[in-house]
Amino acid sequence: MPATRRTRSLDSLAEDMQPQLGLRERKKLKTRVAIRRATYRLIAEQGYDATTVEQIAEAAEVSPSTVFRYFPTKEDIVLTDEYDPIMVAELRARPTDEQPLDSLRHIVVKATRLALEHERDELIERTTLLVQVPALRARMMQSMALTSRLLCGVLAERTGRAEDDLEVRVFSMSVLGALYETTVYWAERDHEDDLVELVERSFTTVRSGLHS
Repeated sequence: MPATRRTRSLDSLAEDMQPQLGLRERKKLKTRVAIRRATYRLIAEQGYDATTVEQIAEAAEVSPSTVFRYFPTKEDIVLTDEYDPIMVAELRARPTDEQPLDSLRHIVVKATRLALEHERDELIERTTLLVQVPALRARMMQSMALTSRLLCGVLAERTGRAEDDLEVRVFSMSVLGALYETTVYWAERDHEDDLVELVERSFTTVRSGLHS
């Protein structure tokens, strides 16, 4: 499958949104991005299972040990992005009197629009793999747990609760679980739906619950 021309990478946007990064951290970010792009290119050409870490390293012009230093497993290369810290920073920047769910809705909808505008092909590829590869779905659960911990920290700051408060943890995972199911639903329906609309629906469901 030939590569699709993209207007601008979300990875480059992520770098721009983290101006506080020093030179060393920016180099690390560029290396992670190079590894991730090489991985998606190889998977598009030959499939997920046939793509090895050794091939990824060669395509990214790094050593296999470097790949493993940045990504403990091949699944992590597909699932990991640079946006958790940005989400946390954006959440801290929202008005303090805004309800946490409203703040998260604003941030996630904005991020979804950006992803669709700049990296729609990669987003489709990632969510397709998430549906097709059991190992990715299993690893995604672990990744969500790590993201939830980050989210719990800032939610605790905003609400005055403890970070390990049950309600904080349940709220955080409820939102992340809703977003996970939304992306899987989108992929299972061949990406034909409006993803922004699906995200909006998921937040409405988290807020209102399920009614007959």
